[in-house]
Amino acid sequence: MADKIQMKTPLVEMDGDEMTRILWQMIKDELILPFVDLKTEYYDLGLKHRDETRDQVTIDSAEATKKYGVAVKCATITPNVQRMSEYDLHEMWKSPNGTIRAILDGTVFRTPITVSRIHPAVRSWEKPITIARHAYGDVYKNTEIRTTEGGTAELVFTGDSGKVTRQLVQKLDGPGVLQGMHNKEASIRSFAHSCFQFALSQKQDLWFGTKDTISKIYDGAFKEIMAEVFEEYKDRFDAAGIEYFYTLIDDAVARVIRSKGGFIWACKNYDGDVMSDMVSTAFGSLAMMTSVLVSPDGIYEYEAAHGTVTRHYYRYLKGEKTSTNPVATIFAWTGALRKRGELDGIDTLVTFANKLEQACLDTIEAGIMTKDLALLADNDGSIQVVDSEEFLKAIREKVSME
Repeated sequence: MADKIQMKTPLVEMDGDEMTRILWQMIKDELILPFVDLKTEYYDLGLKHRDETRDQVTIDSAEATKKYGVAVKCATITPNVQRMSEYDLHEMWKSPNGTIRAILDGTVFRTPITVSRIHPAVRSWEKPITIARHAYGDVYKNTEIRTTEGGTAELVFTGDSGKVTRQLVQKLDGPGVLQGMHNKEASIRSFAHSCFQFALSQKQDLWFGTKDTISKIYDGAFKEIMAEVFEEYKDRFDAAGIEYFYTLIDDAVARVIRSKGGFIWACKNYDGDVMSDMVSTAFGSLAMMTSVLVSPDGIYEYEAAHGTVTRHYYRYLKGEKTSTNPVATIFAWTGALRKRGELDGIDTLVTFANKLEQACLDTIEAGIMTKDLALLADNDGSIQVVDSEEFLKAIREKVSME
């Protein structure tokens, strides 16, 4: 790799917050820029800049992703009351991930990164389980009220025709909390198409579960639309030797725990949020999980599945070395570079992405790892716990040897 790999089309680069922002630059400097003539259209999604632009930068980055087709995103802060005060924000801005997902109309696919030295907590699991998370609506675009008195709560819908539909939610005899959620049929259909297309590309079975026995209309719509869209894919599933399997969400959970893995588990938004953390932790670590947002029209946004590692960031600000695991963020970059190479016909870029991923795995298998992995791995006495910078240098050495 004496000559840098040339790119044709820029990646959309979305920078982030706290420790992952530090790692972001370290990964670029150590593992990408020495080998690739990197072309990106850069957007700073750090919380301060989002606040300065009144979150317009998040919208702009999503629109740029629609233009170029491939993006890579660093982990970002979704502010709460504490962050409002800490960053002196003008507003408690929405999750940037939620904003981007809504604009791209995509589905999030998350898959554990496995190594032989770390065994899943669930003994029956032999292969990774991919979570397909519907990325629109539910509690992530909800409306909430906390009452200070009793009263009557109603769900009211006024159609464009002027027709009004009214349902009693509850007559409260005292203070309470209320929540209104919604979804769109178009978004559910996009979710269905993305899931079936991804299953075909991976040649893996697709499972889906809701609670339609209780939520007969809301969850029932998901079940009905998924089944309807599947009819367009049934012949291709049969030809590929894979199946689409629907069951209630509680039964799905029980089946997943008893399974050997090796399939895609499609979930509604909240279910996918929770279950992806469960699956990643059971396989090893949140820092060992890929995450890609895929839209039905072929737009891809790669990111790490974890947060901004706040605790390590505060230690970093004190001048301390941190053993923060950068693997998921590295795989976000490799995923985006590989897809860009595939779309632009740059085989050397695809090969580089594959080599960089393998170098990460080989480094861990050789016993060089960050503290989180060392606590989980089989220890034959060869494990060397290193800080983030040392870990990245070890990976670079393996890439350079290729």
